[in-house]
Amino acid sequence: MGLYIEALIRTDPELLWERTQEPALHQRWDLRFTEISPLPGGPGEGQRFRYATRVLPFVTVAGTGTNAGERHRADGERVSALRFASPQRLSLLAEGSGYWRYVPTPDGVRFLTGYDYRPRWGRFGALADRLVFRPLMGWATAWSFDRLRLWCERGITPARSLAYALCEALARVALVVAALPIGPAAVLPAALAALLLPPLPATPAARRCLRRPPGRTAAALPSLLTRLERP
Repeated sequence: MGLYIEALIRTDPELLWERTQEPALHQRWDLRFTEISPLPGGPGEGQRFRYATRVLPFVTVAGTGTNAGERHRADGERVSALRFASPQRLSLLAEGSGYWRYVPTPDGVRFLTGYDYRPRWGRFGALADRLVFRPLMGWATAWSFDRLRLWCERGITPARSLAYALCEALARVALVVAALPIGPAAVLPAALAALLLPPLPATPAARRCLRRPPGRTAAALPSLLTRLERP
């Protein structure tokens, strides 16, 4: 898979499963989506859903997906797989697939994802995806995973953690602005401090998540994903 994100979350596996599998709860913490709503499906099919993301104040891109999960496995893990697609030409993301794994450990649950997608818009889309969109998607996924961790571990709701993140970002900008009247000798240290100081404990941060599989080996795809039909 093209993108890999992993977070260690010290919480009850049932609570983590609920907050990731229930669409109304999922959309609260995942920065990549503005809305996730279930769609009717036939018996034996995966759960169909519609997703929407507001990219500008009056511009929203949407698509549909199908997901299925295995909640009780012999190895103690849980897994969820999905396929998704957007028919809108405005959406750079044409179609893709991915999975979530829930791996129990003595220290908590390793919650990890691997996913990839096919961009549209030809060569321009491929370049825009490589330079801008794919790094942004990786960052947004990692940031959202840490936001979920704070909700599960410390009871900090997604709305509160977003407010904390915005306040901290403003404080870092204010630090640089305050140094401007002093001169270049003060601006550089202020900018470095704003960029490098660790985030506050209650603020979500993408840097707390792994961005490569442990050992730098390719993560195996769950068999559930190969059996899941396209949306």
